[in-house]
Amino acid sequence: MSSSKDADPTLGYLTRKDTEVKLPRPTRVKNKTPAPIQITAEQILREARERQEAEIRPPKQKITDATELGEYRLRKRKEFEDLIRRVRWNVTVWIKYAQWEESQKDFKRARSVWERALEVDYKNHTLWLKYAEVEMKNKFINHARNVWDRAVTLLPRVDQLWYKYIHMEEMLGNVPGARQVFERWMKWMPDQQGWLSYIKFELRYNEIERARGIFERLVQCHPKVGAWIRYAKFEMKNGEVVKARNVYERAVEKLADDEEAEQLFVAFAEFEERCKETERARCIYKFALDHIPKGRAEDLYCKFVAFEKQYGDREGIEDAIVGKRRFQYEDEVRKNPLNYDSWFDYIRLEESVGNKERTREVYERAIANVPPAEEKRYWQRYIYLWINYALYEELDAGDVERTREVYRECLNQIPHHKFSFAKIWLLAAQFEIRQLNLKGARQILGNAIGKAPKDKIFKKYIEIELQLGNIDRCRKLYEKYLEWSPENCYAWSKYAELERSLSETERARAIFELAIAQPALDMPELLWKAYIDFETAEGEFERARVLYERLLDRTKHLKIISSRLKEERAMLLEKWLNMEASSGELGDVSLVQSKLPKKLKKRRQVTTEDGSTRIEEFIDYLFPEETQTTNLKILEAAYKWKKQKLSSGDD
Repeated sequence: MSSSKDADPTLGYLTRKDTEVKLPRPTRVKNKTPAPIQITAEQILREARERQEAEIRPPKQKITDATELGEYRLRKRKEFEDLIRRVRWNVTVWIKYAQWEESQKDFKRARSVWERALEVDYKNHTLWLKYAEVEMKNKFINHARNVWDRAVTLLPRVDQLWYKYIHMEEMLGNVPGARQVFERWMKWMPDQQGWLSYIKFELRYNEIERARGIFERLVQCHPKVGAWIRYAKFEMKNGEVVKARNVYERAVEKLADDEEAEQLFVAFAEFEERCKETERARCIYKFALDHIPKGRAEDLYCKFVAFEKQYGDREGIEDAIVGKRRFQYEDEVRKNPLNYDSWFDYIRLEESVGNKERTREVYERAIANVPPAEEKRYWQRYIYLWINYALYEELDAGDVERTREVYRECLNQIPHHKFSFAKIWLLAAQFEIRQLNLKGARQILGNAIGKAPKDKIFKKYIEIELQLGNIDRCRKLYEKYLEWSPENCYAWSKYAELERSLSETERARAIFELAIAQPALDMPELLWKAYIDFETAEGEFERARVLYERLLDRTKHLKIISSRLKEERAMLLEKWLNMEASSGELGDVSLVQSKLPKKLKKRRQVTTEDGSTRIEEFIDYLFPEETQTTNLKILEAAYKWKKQKLSSGDD
């Protein structure tokens, strides 16, 4: 039952176990020691070659009379024709057929085969080459010439056909015929190698003028650097120095902006160097360095430095080294145009050379690399490019209008709605002041306050107007300053100080009162100190005393938790005491002494950085109002204790 169940109909009702392929079990090698006789792969191959049976070759047939020869030829032609009928496009079969006819010295039939082959595939230049070689080998010169003529007419872009044709004519001594073939070829404007072959052909027969004319046609057909250099070297080889120089000069006029211009300038300079014209060579190098992009002039720089070391003086060598450093900086800024430190170094180099146009060009390229994001941290280095540019135009170049334009463009470039630089506004305004243009300076500072107000701008603007004696403008500026930053104690103090210097005591006092009435101040202690010092200097000791009382009232109502606040209040009282003592009869020392705190030495536990604890001594201050509060707390605690004791006694 189980066997019938396991049977598979697709396997002819055989079980899978019956059809399973059993592979022989691999034999285990018990003895793994090497055999006494070792056989190499070379021995196996040699033995196989020796045992190989000899190749079966057909017997050689000997033809004894014309009848057998005719039969043989008929049979071979039939074989070739049948083969051609089957594989008509196979060029090899055609070539073998034609060569066999040639071997039979039946040249008419051979030509017929070649012509039939060309009808099949005339674009195959191999057929033309083989056909012409057969004609030349058998000294059918006119036939060969006819074949070459047809070949170059049908396939003018195959250079090998032209070379073979010319070579045949030259070997036959037909120089005019070869020249005529070259002229036909040149009408098709071949590559440089074809033109150079023509030139070499003329030089072999010492036709210098003809070669020169071909060179002229070559540089017109292929205006490449290599062609011009070959032309110049040809003239130099023939001792025509003036003509060679003329060739180089024409080449520079046409190819100064070419990608391979570096090779041309180097060759021109080396030519002048060989002619002992060192000044000409130096001028060529400098002209090339000014016109070729720095990324393509590495070899030129090396050649120039070597030239200067050999022929130049100290100044020339330094100039060459500057050129090399210029190339290095160009490479750096090309790789990372946002590396402003590289631009600074490059600009410093150009400024040391003293070429204004080149320095301006580098500055313009540098400032064109605007930071990618409108965040101040990215602009902090970039903005100094503009500053240095403006200072260079003003101090070194002496161009006032360009300086003004630089500042204007810089201020337009900065996104003032996100951030600004007070330094730029102030430098632009100071520049206008140096040019005695007060209106322009005020306009710049006014724009600064309107677009991007900053402490530095207000301070400098007020300082300028104060030096000019424009008090009303100073007051307006202080008002704008305090309107923009009402919590600025420095501004309030300086405004009051200005009024006091003008003997406007009431105005100064009113400003101080407005200041201390502000809900938020950045440094109130300085403001109160300035106000108290002001009243003291004016001899208003009673007003100063009232100010001290008001200040102490303010600190009294604060929850004095930190020891720093206690120290400040103690210092304030000490200062008040010193003022009362220094006032003589007008002073009232007892008024302050009743408010002075007691100094207490206390200990507290402090945790150090390593996690351990230690005991530290510190000075604490106990004010009179705190003492009263402490005494009340002690009495209250004693009363509660007594009440609790009485209630327990009644129980």
